[in-house]
Amino acid sequence: MSHAAIADKRPSTLRGAQLPKWFPWAVAAGSAVVGIGISAAAGLHSSIQWALIAAILFILGTYGIAARVEGRRQAKDRIATALVWVAFLLAVVPLVSLVWTTLSRGVKVLDVYFLTHSMGVVTDAEPGGGIYHAILGSLEQVGLATLMAAPIGILTAIYLVEYGRGNLARAVTFFVDVMTGIPSIVAGLFILSLMLIFDMQPFGFAGSLALAILMMPVVVRSTEEMLKLVPNELREASLALGIPKWRTILKVVLPTSIGGITTGVMLAVARIAGETAPVLLLVWGNSFINTNPFEGAQQALPLYIYQQYANSSGSTAAYDRAWAASLTLIAFVMILNLVARGIARWKAPKTGR
Repeated sequence: MSHAAIADKRPSTLRGAQLPKWFPWAVAAGSAVVGIGISAAAGLHSSIQWALIAAILFILGTYGIAARVEGRRQAKDRIATALVWVAFLLAVVPLVSLVWTTLSRGVKVLDVYFLTHSMGVVTDAEPGGGIYHAILGSLEQVGLATLMAAPIGILTAIYLVEYGRGNLARAVTFFVDVMTGIPSIVAGLFILSLMLIFDMQPFGFAGSLALAILMMPVVVRSTEEMLKLVPNELREASLALGIPKWRTILKVVLPTSIGGITTGVMLAVARIAGETAPVLLLVWGNSFINTNPFEGAQQALPLYIYQQYANSSGSTAAYDRAWAASLTLIAFVMILNLVARGIARWKAPKTGR
């Protein structure tokens, strides 16, 4: 048989050498083992240092082996994937650690009694007490801030997207950008200066005003982006039928984007729910229940957490209450996000037949 006939029977393929699917996992396991060895030999006892060493070894190992077996072009693709996974883990690990620490320490005193009683006459160093007054204050302050900021923010976004032209629209956009970067303490100082001018005492609604200032630009920006995603064809079709522009916005544009708008508002609520500086300046805190946000000092969850930690003087009871209140605040924000997702899914336009 000739060499030409033998060559014809050989399988022809355009694919080069390829590493198996389990290759990334093997490199990751090897990097972790070597990282532990290097950390032990160098006397490094921090898990963060070990993780960074393992991540560097994982990236270098992936590129070296892939470049030798599959070529440099495929190795660059693999190292890009490895960098994405490393960045993902660097972002997730601190979050998981934070949630786990808060959960493990917060469940010690978190029960029905803790959620339904105030501190009252219980001192910070004594066991007992609860966060009912803080939950009530936070709900009232954040709720009033939302009632003020959400309509103004949504209407401002509608103006910028649907009507805004010229110098006024540019000025509004500029000030919204500036307000987005305002520190929370500045908003608190602004309201505090007004209170001093009118000789007013701390009360819950003052905190709501500062929180509304912080919430408003977030609502404007998120709503503006959602309105821009609505196709212009829907607006043009409605206007072609002779429907006024205000009615087109009300019946076509807003229902189409209501899911994203609701999610943006809830994200803005979550952003202000953990603010401490404005509440510390304007509300002052209260160990007793105050259901009237327009008179007298109130308590709020972020301020309660700060006060329990700052005034604990080494008390285990105060630390436990601070962690339990932190867990409650995280649960509150999670519930808000779940409600936002539910409303967004419920109000989303139906695309199927």
